[in-house]
Amino acid sequence: MVAPSPMNASSTPRVAVVGCGYWGRNLVRVFHALGALGVVADPAPAGRRGAVQLAPGVETTDDIPSVIRRTDIDAIVLATPAITHCELGLQALAAGKDLFVEKPMALSLDDARHLANLAARKQRILMVGHVLEYHPATAVLRRWIESGRLGRLCLLHSRRLNFGRVRTEEDALWNVAPHDFALMLRVTGRLPGEVICFASYSLGTPRADFAIALLRFAGGVDAHVFAGWLHPTKEQRLVVVGDRGVAVFDDALPLEQKLTLYDQRADFSSGIPEMFKGPIHTEVLSPDEPLRLECAAFLDSIVHRRAPLTDGQSGLRVMAVLEACRRSMENGGQIQTVPTI
Repeated sequence: MVAPSPMNASSTPRVAVVGCGYWGRNLVRVFHALGALGVVADPAPAGRRGAVQLAPGVETTDDIPSVIRRTDIDAIVLATPAITHCELGLQALAAGKDLFVEKPMALSLDDARHLANLAARKQRILMVGHVLEYHPATAVLRRWIESGRLGRLCLLHSRRLNFGRVRTEEDALWNVAPHDFALMLRVTGRLPGEVICFASYSLGTPRADFAIALLRFAGGVDAHVFAGWLHPTKEQRLVVVGDRGVAVFDDALPLEQKLTLYDQRADFSSGIPEMFKGPIHTEVLSPDEPLRLECAAFLDSIVHRRAPLTDGQSGLRVMAVLEACRRSMENGGQIQTVPTI
């Protein structure tokens, strides 16, 4: 149960965005546009200058602890380096603030559990920044699956690749694959039972710059995830294969080409597969910005005191998969059981 909020249903919560760097800039822009931005905290002068450019007149500070303690701030939005998510998130929740934390939720499953448990004890909203779950294409894809348009799910395949940005605190899988894991868990409606993960350390650093994860779900559904930051071109593609059709969500394409349904399948006659290829349907998607939908959902959760789609439990499920992948990587690709939540 989430504790009631002192504001009324017509109020707009006041949020503090902590971190105005590569992704935090987008959160500053959107929360400002939604009329909810109270203050931006960033230790770096460049971050504070960027916040003022994006949200003219906004208050800025380098003092994060004081922002967390402020009584005129309802919620903290963390867009800081992943290594700080647990410590700052616990401080925010302990101060009675609702919390939005960017992915990855933390750098270990234990730290993520600490966040989720404190949010539950304090009856605070905890939301994890898995923005693709709010993408209009994801809602359509889920409808296709739930209506049986793809038939029985057989295989999921994702590629999330680009050239940079190389991280020093988390590897490529933890940095970019949370989006894909979140989508896969959502469309299958369950955790995988086992994972296998192989990693490459081409740059010679302690952090893997490329990883391949294989997930096995109950019911015979397999999933493959390719993640890395040494690829010459940008790829952000999820393929969902059913026994009656195939859906492709390619977020690197223009809006009018992002989601496509292929009416193709293997029909068996006398035990021999015959490949059938029918028409191709490209979905007309809403032009709503996924990040704006995500931020609006966070504000709505604060006002109405209800768990968001990407709540703490949702975040823990993604973290459980990441943790199993890490164990597999560290043990040369051995099969690992996904921890229960």
